[in-house]
Amino acid sequence: MTESTVPEGYSPHFRKSRFTNPWEPLFSKTLAREVSIGLVLSEAHCNSRGLVHGGLIASLADNAMGLSCVAALQEDGRGAPGGLVTITLNTDYLGSARIGQWLATDTHFVKAGGSICFADCLVRADGVPVARASATFKVLQAG
Repeated sequence: MTESTVPEGYSPHFRKSRFTNPWEPLFSKTLAREVSIGLVLSEAHCNSRGLVHGGLIASLADNAMGLSCVAALQEDGRGAPGGLVTITLNTDYLGSARIGQWLATDTHFVKAGGSICFADCLVRADGVPVARASATFKVLQAG
Protein backbone atom coordinates (compact mmCIF):
# COMPACT_ATOMS: atom_id res chain seq x y z
CA MET A 1 0.00 0.00 0.00
CA THR A 2 1.22 3.48 -0.78
CA GLU A 3 0.07 6.94 0.24
CA SER A 4 -1.84 7.15 -3.03
CA THR A 5 -3.96 4.14 -1.96
CA VAL A 6 -5.13 5.55 1.39
CA PRO A 7 -8.70 4.31 1.95
CA GLU A 8 -11.60 6.53 0.93
CA GLY A 9 -12.77 9.01 3.54
CA TYR A 10 -9.32 9.67 5.00
CA SER A 11 -7.52 12.98 4.54
CA PRO A 12 -4.33 14.45 6.03
CA HIS A 13 -4.69 14.41 9.82
CA PHE A 14 -5.94 17.75 11.15
CA ARG A 15 -3.99 17.61 14.42
CA LYS A 16 -0.22 18.00 14.29
CA SER A 17 2.24 17.67 17.16
CA ARG A 18 5.98 17.34 17.67
CA PHE A 19 5.35 13.87 19.08
CA THR A 20 3.58 12.54 15.98
CA ASN A 21 5.57 14.48 13.36
CA PRO A 22 8.09 11.62 12.85
CA TRP A 23 5.20 9.32 11.89
CA GLU A 24 3.85 11.55 9.12
CA PRO A 25 2.01 11.33 6.89
CA LEU A 26 -0.91 10.58 9.22
CA PHE A 27 -4.49 10.53 7.98
CA SER A 28 -7.80 10.81 9.75
CA LYS A 29 -11.48 10.29 9.11
CA THR A 30 -14.01 12.09 11.27
CA LEU A 31 -17.50 10.79 12.01
CA ALA A 32 -20.11 12.06 14.47
CA ARG A 33 -18.57 10.36 17.55
CA GLU A 34 -15.31 8.97 16.19
CA VAL A 35 -11.99 10.12 14.83
CA SER A 36 -10.09 7.32 13.09
CA ILE A 37 -6.37 7.77 12.56
CA GLY A 38 -4.46 5.78 9.97
CA LEU A 39 -1.14 5.54 8.22
CA VAL A 40 0.80 3.43 5.76
CA LEU A 41 3.46 1.66 7.80
CA SER A 42 7.10 2.31 6.93
CA GLU A 43 10.48 1.58 8.52
CA ALA A 44 10.10 4.61 10.81
CA HIS A 45 7.14 2.89 12.51
CA CYS A 46 8.83 -0.46 13.11
CA ASN A 47 11.24 -2.22 15.38
CA SER A 48 14.40 -3.97 14.17
CA ARG A 49 12.39 -7.04 13.10
CA GLY A 50 10.24 -4.98 10.73
CA LEU A 51 7.12 -5.22 12.91
CA VAL A 52 5.15 -2.15 13.92
CA HIS A 53 6.27 -0.97 17.35
CA GLY A 54 3.78 -1.47 20.18
CA GLY A 55 4.42 2.08 21.36
CA LEU A 56 3.17 3.42 18.03
CA ILE A 57 0.01 1.32 18.28
CA ALA A 58 -0.68 2.46 21.86
CA SER A 59 -0.02 6.12 21.01
CA LEU A 60 -2.29 6.10 17.94
CA ALA A 61 -5.06 4.40 19.93
CA ASP A 62 -4.70 6.90 22.78
CA ASN A 63 -4.81 9.83 20.34
CA ALA A 64 -7.81 8.46 18.41
CA MET A 65 -9.80 7.63 21.54
CA GLY A 66 -9.13 11.07 23.04
CA LEU A 67 -10.19 12.84 19.85
CA SER A 68 -13.26 10.58 19.67
CA CYS A 69 -14.21 11.60 23.21
CA VAL A 70 -13.96 15.27 22.20
CA ALA A 71 -16.17 14.53 19.17
CA ALA A 72 -18.70 12.76 21.42
CA LEU A 73 -18.78 15.68 23.86
CA GLN A 74 -19.42 18.07 20.99
CA GLU A 75 -22.05 15.74 19.49
CA ASP A 76 -23.78 15.75 22.89
CA GLY A 77 -23.91 19.57 22.69
CA ARG A 78 -21.37 20.10 25.45
CA GLY A 79 -18.95 22.20 23.39
CA ALA A 80 -15.21 21.78 23.15
CA PRO A 81 -13.50 20.91 26.44
CA GLY A 82 -10.28 22.58 27.55
CA GLY A 83 -8.62 19.31 26.61
CA LEU A 84 -8.41 15.74 27.81
CA VAL A 85 -5.77 14.03 29.92
CA THR A 86 -5.32 10.27 29.81
CA ILE A 87 -5.94 8.66 33.21
CA THR A 88 -5.55 5.04 32.12
CA LEU A 89 -4.59 3.37 28.87
CA ASN A 90 -4.75 -0.39 28.40
CA THR A 91 -3.51 -2.07 25.25
CA ASP A 92 -3.77 -5.77 24.39
CA TYR A 93 -1.71 -6.88 21.39
CA LEU A 94 -3.48 -9.46 19.25
CA GLY A 95 -1.17 -9.72 16.26
CA SER A 96 1.50 -7.91 14.32
CA ALA A 97 1.66 -5.46 11.44
CA ARG A 98 4.34 -5.01 8.79
CA ILE A 99 5.81 -2.38 6.52
CA GLY A 100 3.43 -1.41 3.71
CA GLN A 101 0.21 -2.24 5.56
CA TRP A 102 -2.54 0.30 6.31
CA LEU A 103 -2.84 0.68 10.09
CA ALA A 104 -5.99 2.39 11.39
CA THR A 105 -7.97 2.83 14.58
CA ASP A 106 -11.67 2.09 15.05
CA THR A 107 -13.06 3.66 18.23
CA HIS A 108 -16.27 1.67 18.66
CA PHE A 109 -17.34 2.83 22.12
CA VAL A 110 -17.34 6.25 23.77
CA LYS A 111 -19.09 7.16 27.02
CA ALA A 112 -18.83 10.85 27.81
CA GLY A 113 -19.59 11.64 31.45
CA GLY A 114 -19.48 14.92 33.33
CA SER A 115 -15.75 14.97 34.03
CA ILE A 116 -14.60 11.55 32.79
CA CYS A 117 -14.80 9.89 29.36
CA PHE A 118 -14.32 6.21 28.51
CA ALA A 119 -13.42 4.75 25.12
CA ASP A 120 -12.56 1.42 23.50
CA CYS A 121 -10.96 0.88 20.13
CA LEU A 122 -9.52 -1.72 17.80
CA VAL A 123 -6.37 -1.13 15.80
CA ARG A 124 -6.32 -2.97 12.49
CA ALA A 125 -3.63 -3.66 9.90
CA ASP A 126 -5.21 -4.10 6.46
CA GLY A 127 -8.50 -4.77 8.27
CA VAL A 128 -7.16 -7.47 10.61
CA PRO A 129 -7.19 -6.62 14.36
CA VAL A 130 -3.68 -6.29 15.81
CA ALA A 131 -4.59 -4.61 19.11
CA ARG A 132 -7.48 -3.55 21.26
CA ALA A 133 -7.26 -0.61 23.59
CA SER A 134 -9.33 1.11 26.23
CA ALA A 135 -8.78 4.39 28.00
CA THR A 136 -10.21 6.71 30.61
CA PHE A 137 -9.79 10.46 30.17
CA LYS A 138 -10.21 13.42 32.51
CA VAL A 139 -12.15 16.25 30.84
CA LEU A 140 -10.46 19.60 31.47
CA GLN A 141 -12.56 22.73 31.73
CA ALA A 142 -12.19 25.27 28.93
CA GLY A 143 -10.53 28.57 29.76
